[in-house]
Parts: sequence; structure tokens; C-alpha cells
Amino acid sequence: MNFLDNNLAARCGIFCGECSYRLDFNCPGCIRANSNTFWGKCKISECCSKIGHEHCGECTKFVCEDLHQFAYHKDQVDNGKRIENLNDRKKEGTENWLKMRYKV
Repeated sequence: MNFLDNNLAARCGIFCGECSYRLDFNCPGCIRANSNTFWGKCKISECCSKIGHEHCGECTKFVCEDLHQFAYHKDQVDNGKRIENLNDRKKEGTENWLKMRYKV
């Protein structure tokens, strides 16, 4: 697995490279799939893409209500960890965040 693949660092703050659904459903991640994930159109990814941001942490509305609801939804198993990830990515940059996270 290529932990430095920026395309697997989702706009919402998760790292798709760790997602078992990605393999089970052959999901390329929201960036490669143009916001069309295995479960359908992701409005978080789509919004971020339309604004022209790499990830939600770059947005002036961060943390918006949509992202907050998504991050803490019962079906999302990270209990808001993605928001912390986005803060780190905003501070360090995605490539450095990936390197630090995976000690590559």
C-alpha cells in the first residue's frame, strides 16, 4: 500500500488507504472517483472540490455543519477523528501529514 498517495487522503479527513470498503467495493477514493464513492455521491467531497480546495481544512467555513454531522454520524467509525486529521493536514500539508502519520 502506498501511504504517500495523496489521492487516498480524502477531502473529509480520512485516509482511504486504511478503509476496508475501498478494497471490498473497489472504491478508488473520493478524489479519483470525482466524489462518486462506492456508497454514492459524497456531498462533502463534492463541495470541497467545487470550491477548489484539496481538503475541507482549507475552507473558511471549516468545520461546517455538514462536515460535523458527517464526521460524527453513527456510520462513520472514527468519531470525528477526521476533523483532527484535517487540522493536522492544514498545519503540516498533506504530504508531510502522510509522512508523519506513517513514519515514512
